[in-house]
Amino acid sequence: MESETARAMDHSPYSDPGEYAPRWAALSPDADVAVISAVVRNLVYHYRADGIEVPPERRGDIDLRWADRTLGVDAERHPEPIDEPRERSERVAGCCRDFTLLTVSALRERGIPARSRVGFAGYFDPGYHFDHVVVEYHDGARWVRADAQLEPDWYPFDTHDLPDRGLAGFATAAEVWAAVRGGDADPRTFGVFPGSPFGGIPFVFDYVIRDIAHRHGDELLLWDVWGAMHGQRPVAEPELLWMDELAALVRAADDGDDEAAAALRDRYAREDALNPRGRVMQASPYGLPDIDVELRPSTR
Repeated sequence: MESETARAMDHSPYSDPGEYAPRWAALSPDADVAVISAVVRNLVYHYRADGIEVPPERRGDIDLRWADRTLGVDAERHPEPIDEPRERSERVAGCCRDFTLLTVSALRERGIPARSRVGFAGYFDPGYHFDHVVVEYHDGARWVRADAQLEPDWYPFDTHDLPDRGLAGFATAAEVWAAVRGGDADPRTFGVFPGSPFGGIPFVFDYVIRDIAHRHGDELLLWDVWGAMHGQRPVAEPELLWMDELAALVRAADDGDDEAAAALRDRYAREDALNPRGRVMQASPYGLPDIDVELRPSTR
C-alpha cells in the first residue's frame, strides 16, 4: 500500500506546473520552504486582505484554479525570473489557497511530500477564527505545517513550522468540528470574517469536505461547491453524525493511523457527497453568476 507520504510527492492536476516547470527550476537546489514561500509571495497578493482593489479586468485571477495557469499569467506579466521583485499590485490576485498551492507545487516538483490543509486560523484576530489554507510538508521525520501567506517578521512564531496552539493557531476543519461538537468552541467564531453570513456549523461542515478533497489531490477553490456542502442551510442530525465519523477519520489519519487514512481514501473515492466527480459549481466572491466547471481528471 502506498504511504500517505509517498502520495503527497506526486503532483495533482492542480499543483502540476506543466510547461511552466522551468520557472520552479530557477530556484536554488537548496531552497527550503521559507525560500519557496517568499518567492510565492512575490508572485501572488491577497485579493482582499492586502487592501488592493483588483481591477475588473483581472478579477479572473482568483479563479485560475490550476498552478500552471497562475504561473502562466505571472510569466505573461513578468517574463523575468520568479524571484525578480514584482510590484505588489502587479502580482497575480489570489488568496491563502493560492499561496499554499504554489508552495505545494514547488515542493512536489523538488520531490518533497507536500499537501494543502483547509481549516481556520486564530492568529489573525484574537477571538475569531478565519477560514484559511496552509501547507503541510514532510521533512523526513514528521509532517510540518507552514503558512506560506504570512510575512515571517510580522508574527511572534515560526511561520514555517507552526506551533501547536490549538484553536489559537491553525486548526484543520476536522479539528474545529470536533471542538465545536464537543462544546469546546463557539461555532459563531469560525467563518470568513466576524458577522459574515458564511460561518458557523454549516460552514465548518463544508470545510471538512474541502479539507478531505485537498488531502486527496483535489485542491479546489474555496468558493467551489459540490456534494453534500450546505452553504448557509442548517445541518440535519443524520448529517451531523455522518460528519462526526468523517472528522474522526481525518484526525486519526493525521495522527498516523494508516487504517484510518486508507478508510478515508476509500470513502472519498466512493461517496458522491465527498467527491466532486470532475465537476463543481463555482461561486464568486464578487457576486458574479455561478459557473458550472469541468475539472481536470485526477489520477491520484
